[in-house]
Parts: sequence; C-alpha cells; structure tokens
Amino acid sequence: MTPPRTQQIPVVVLAGFLGSGKTTLLNHLLRNRAGTRIGVIVNDFGSIEIDAMTVAGQVGSTVSLGNGCLCCAVDASELDTFLETLTRPSARLDVIVIEASGLAEPQELVRMLLASENPHILYGGLVEVVDAAEFDATRERHPEIDRHLAVADLVVLNKTDRVGEAEQDRLRERVVELSGPAAVIPAVHGRIDPELLFDPALRPDGEEKIRQLTFEDLLREEAGPAHEDHLHAAYESVDFTSDTPMDPRRFMAFLDSRPEGLYRIKGFADFGAGDRDNKYALHAVGRFLRFVPQPWARGEQRLTQLVMIGAGIDAGALRDGLTACRAEPLENPDAARASADTPDAERSMWGVLRYVRQEPDPDDVPVDVQEAAAEA
Repeated sequence: MTPPRTQQIPVVVLAGFLGSGKTTLLNHLLRNRAGTRIGVIVNDFGSIEIDAMTVAGQVGSTVSLGNGCLCCAVDASELDTFLETLTRPSARLDVIVIEASGLAEPQELVRMLLASENPHILYGGLVEVVDAAEFDATRERHPEIDRHLAVADLVVLNKTDRVGEAEQDRLRERVVELSGPAAVIPAVHGRIDPELLFDPALRPDGEEKIRQLTFEDLLREEAGPAHEDHLHAAYESVDFTSDTPMDPRRFMAFLDSRPEGLYRIKGFADFGAGDRDNKYALHAVGRFLRFVPQPWARGEQRLTQLVMIGAGIDAGALRDGLTACRAEPLENPDAARASADTPDAERSMWGVLRYVRQEPDPDDVPVDVQEAAAEA
C-alpha cells in the first residue's frame, strides 16, 4: 500500500563534510530517479560535478539537468527565492534536494525550511553523509560533526567497503550514540535506495513510457540488473491498516515515543469521533511531524493506513504499538455520534492539532511546532 502523494514538495537537506561522498550520493539519486523530477539546490561556491555538467560558482543561475530535473547554485540568503522558483507548477518537480556546502551548518538550513512561509514545500529531512574510513580523523578536524549528527534524521555511513567488519560495527555504534534516534544506513559509493528519501513519482498513463533513451537509461543499463546490490536490504518497510479509528491520545503517545531508527512515517489516520469530517494525512521524518486534515470523500472507506520506514526497527513491536492505539469500539451508533459532540472528544484532538500547520499571521514571526528539533 502506497498512500497518495501530497501536493507539497518535500525538501531534503543533504549534508556532510568535504570528501564524505554527498555529491556522489546526489548523482546516484539523479541516475536512479525512476521518473521522479528532482530539483537540486547547491549551496556552495566551488566546482561541483553533477552527472555530465559542472556548476562552477554559478550563483543565481538555474541549469536544466534534463528529464525535468533542475539545478541551482545559490547563496543561503537566496534560498527562499529559489524555492519559490522551483515550486512553481511549471517546474513540475516532485522533490527538492539541497546539497549543503561541506563547511555549512546544516541546522541553519533546517531552521530556514521550518520557518519558511512557502506553502508548497514540506520538510523532507536532514541526511548527513559520513565517511566511514575517515570518521575519526574528521571528528578531530571538525568536532562540530557531533552537533551535525545530533540533528540528523538519517545518517548514511558511506564508504563502508574501505573498513573491515569489526571496524564498521564500532563506527556504527559510535554514530548511533551521537545521532540518537536517527536511522543509520551503510552505503558504498553513496548508493542508497531513493525510496528512503522520496516516493516514486506517480505519472499519468503513458507520460513516462514513450520517450527517447536518456543518459539515465544508459547508466542503468551499464550498471546491470543487480538493483544496486539489493539496496532495499539496508532498511525495512512496515505497513499498518486498521478499520477501527485511532484514539488520538494513544496515537500521539506512540508518535512521541517512536523508536530509534524509524526514519519516515507516511499515510492517513482516522480519528473517528475526534473528527468525523476529516482524515489526517501524516508526514513524519526523523523528529519532524505534520498532520494535514482532508475531507473524507463520499463513500470512501474509513481506514487508517500507514507505512513506516527505518533501519533496525522491530516490525512486530510497531504493529502491536499501533494496534494498541485503536479506539475502544462503541456498540451503540447513537452513542458513537453523541460522543463526537462532547468536550472530551474535542480535547482529545489537541495533541494532533498542534502539528497541523496554521496559516501564518503577517504580524507574527513564523513558528513551527517542530523548531525544537532543530535546536536539539
């Protein structure tokens, strides 16, 4: 089960110190995008090779990468301007990736995204790329990496082919200690499954089926049918479906205590008497959480449908935890309808409504309920 994609475009921050392999990872995403249109924002002033082209200090420019993908080289102060450009309907992008400078403070980019008043974007997580072979030396040169790992939503332990198994286990334990609840994924040459970061694009029938052979196709043919050494084996995806509404308080308690390694949660929640008119689209990445109420369609089956993605997660425990969040059934239909009108039913939704984005007041400073995550 794959929940429908929202109209907002997820924005992923890709960070890591010089030499960690974040540009290699970005190139991998572009080569294995499976029809997804990616907008790339390069927050750097050096020469950064992206596939067959080079962005060399072209600050303030937008360059087409082909197949609908775009690249911008920007100063951080221009970020909002370029996000506005890339989120226009004419750009037809599905996801935006910001490649941070090797010396950038990623939490500053995260704060800017969380404070943005652009209604067309959605925070897609902070991905920190770490060089396994040089991790200890990097910490000596840049002790601030500990702070970067502490706010990461996903850590890619890259270049694991350059260290032995015992050393890899030691590094993983150390990174997990520093990154807290973040999921940690091992990788070689930046090869991770793109579905970790974004959903495959859903195109109208025929749009992607009949087209010219592209650079992306040639690269895929050259790589062979091995599916990048089974990238999906590095993480697990867990589905949950319930035709019984969720109890809002129990569900929020579950989300507040979600286990380490659980990177993304997506889908829809039915809160029954808490809100009879709406289902709630749920988007969680790392510590970030957002609900978007959407009216039930006439005749639509009322279900809670969720997909959870992470590394080292206990699928059975997650399903049991969500099952325990279901509301107690009311056998009397009249009593069920009456319960929706009680003050307690309204109060039970307060925890959920904290994570529903409100329209900004121009007289107020924008505040996101999840800014605390960037401060962690």
